[in-house]
Amino acid sequence: MFSSLARLRAIAFTFSSLAILSHALEGSLFTSSVTYCAPPETLLIQQFDVEYFAANNSVSFNISAESVDSNVNVSASMLVNVFGIQPVNITIDLCGILNGALCPLPQYNFTGSDSITLPGSISSNFPSIAFIIPDLEGYAQLTLTEVGTGDVKACVQATLSNGLSTHQRAVEWTTGSLTLFTLFVALWQSCFPTAILPHRLLDLVNLFQSVAVSALLNLNYPVTYISYALNFAWSLSLFSSGDDSMQGAINNMRALTGGGLANSTSSSAVAFVNRKLSPFNSDSTSSSSASISSLSSLAKRTVESSLLHNIQQRDVAVVTSESDNVLSAGIPIYVSTINIATANAFMTVFLCTLILIAIALFVFGFGWLSLFAMERYGIGREDRRIQIRRAYPSWIRAWTLRLSSVMFTPIVVFAFYQWTLNDSWLSILFSVIAFLGIMSAVCYPCIVVIRSVRRSEPSVLYTDSFLLKSYGSLYTQYLPSRYYLFLPLIIVAFSKAIIVAFISSSGMAQVILFLILEIALVFRVLLFRPHKTRGADIFSAFLGIVRVVCTGLMIAFVQSIGVKPIPRYAIGLVLAVINSIAILVVFFNLVLHSGIQRLWKRREATSSSSSSTSSSLQGSSNIMLEKNVTSSPKYPSSDPFGRPRNPTPERNVPLDPEINQPYSPSSPTATTTDYASTRQRDSESTNFGSVLPRRWSFTPLHTPTESSGLDHTPPFESTLSRTSEEQIEQASHPHA
Repeated sequence: MFSSLARLRAIAFTFSSLAILSHALEGSLFTSSVTYCAPPETLLIQQFDVEYFAANNSVSFNISAESVDSNVNVSASMLVNVFGIQPVNITIDLCGILNGALCPLPQYNFTGSDSITLPGSISSNFPSIAFIIPDLEGYAQLTLTEVGTGDVKACVQATLSNGLSTHQRAVEWTTGSLTLFTLFVALWQSCFPTAILPHRLLDLVNLFQSVAVSALLNLNYPVTYISYALNFAWSLSLFSSGDDSMQGAINNMRALTGGGLANSTSSSAVAFVNRKLSPFNSDSTSSSSASISSLSSLAKRTVESSLLHNIQQRDVAVVTSESDNVLSAGIPIYVSTINIATANAFMTVFLCTLILIAIALFVFGFGWLSLFAMERYGIGREDRRIQIRRAYPSWIRAWTLRLSSVMFTPIVVFAFYQWTLNDSWLSILFSVIAFLGIMSAVCYPCIVVIRSVRRSEPSVLYTDSFLLKSYGSLYTQYLPSRYYLFLPLIIVAFSKAIIVAFISSSGMAQVILFLILEIALVFRVLLFRPHKTRGADIFSAFLGIVRVVCTGLMIAFVQSIGVKPIPRYAIGLVLAVINSIAILVVFFNLVLHSGIQRLWKRREATSSSSSSTSSSLQGSSNIMLEKNVTSSPKYPSSDPFGRPRNPTPERNVPLDPEINQPYSPSSPTATTTDYASTRQRDSESTNFGSVLPRRWSFTPLHTPTESSGLDHTPPFESTLSRTSEEQIEQASHPHA
């Protein structure tokens, strides 16, 4: 059954992969979104699909439009921009195609499709890599110009894609499943306050969050890096529901509480990206800049309200350099790409936080019910139940602190950003409540830990059971003398939130400040070496260096520097590879600390012990065979296949009360007398040698009588000779 399901899944995955890669394998580029690059005057576009096939060097288009002016003859200019390069820039006479059906433009809804073969000189301008790389940055622009007057009647832009992207659902599910697996194992290991896996869980989530937060700056990111960072949007509690029920509820709430910003839509957000940013890269060439400037002047013309109403019905937006619906770099582009409006970002995080709190309360309540059932029905040992009941509140406090640490970055970042929008008053109120709550949940344990150390000493963090079990997740990974080095992590996270939200006007300042903070964290590890093991210091330094390198490479994304699109795209791929390597390193570290190595060691120990036991039994059997002795147990209490059991005494003789007494200092005379009587009594009752009194049991090399004399013989030799003589004498006269 399992093998058949595995085959079906493999087949389904294969067909889905083939469907995704079909366009890339065919060597084609197609439109992924459509917008007006100027308010239309003559032509209203309902559908605009263009696809280029590299195999036969042809362009196929399918246009559905409606003309509102009569007797208008236009020519079409086609411009294709890929990474700032214009491989196609041609003008088509519409009267020469479709048997003249478009000359003049008909005053009704019409649909036309055709395929045009391009000259060979144009196909040579298309880079072959454009068909195989993910997240292609390019667009096609169609401009309709009236024949004779040269007036622009319509302008349409459509982004291009080859069907490949670094944003994959499989990556989201894989990273989420890895986090859940680590969470379950960490829940089990957290019964021990000094376990390392709960700390590695926080390192994993912090790594995912650092990748996501790095895409929130005011930089001209390549599309491939934004798509890659969207794989970790869930770590910031940014979940986009398929039916948009959550986003619709947030839209209604904002509309009722004074929200005036744009709502979330299910359409592609790439069409609303600022034309100076990727994937449009309009400032790359002078021709495209001139075209944009001319279209901007055209956008200032008045448009009839009926036309605007028709445009809204067809869901084709007008996006120009002067439009107010343009998405800026940073949070707007990042959240809008997953169909979350900019004004809905915080409320999405807030609602997801409430869901997480509900899940945590359910788990904690289930634990209390389990303890109650154990007490009610007497499940388990009583001492074990008492131990669990006493430790459970501290366990809840510890995991509340860990969950607060996970939610600290998303709540603070988007709460600060919500304050800059001046939108819904209810959203602002919720952001204030969430900010105060998360700051209290994180800062109060820090204050308790620092105050306890100031009143006593760092060792109290490990000797005080309450502090260790409740707030040990802050400092148990560090040396006792370096307990305070958890504070820089919180300060850096808080500072990054301020940089993202309040310094969004300058991308260069954001990158430089991020770089300073990351370098400070690396020096924190290299200078103080705070962890308990060298491997932990190396691991923490590695993650810090990765963040420093990635932040330094992002300087190339600053718009004022003006790096060309292709180098920026290459740097984006490098960043994705570096972060992926860091995630793999963290994954292997999680495996090492998950307890799997204990199973390997246990198997090795079991196999080695069994092999040694078998070899010893084989050797003893060989010896007995050589001596012709049968292997029958001498004592019934012995076990030839395991550890010998303690023999049961044949008789239980009570000890003499005179002997079974604690040692008390006495005079030498009394000691000699007691020893003499004891020796006489023991000589009559046993033939196993003389019994030393308790006072002299720790110094067997000298007897009481002889130690008082001047005996110059070596202690061991004299004692051995005396003991042998006494044994021989008692053996020859047992009843003397």
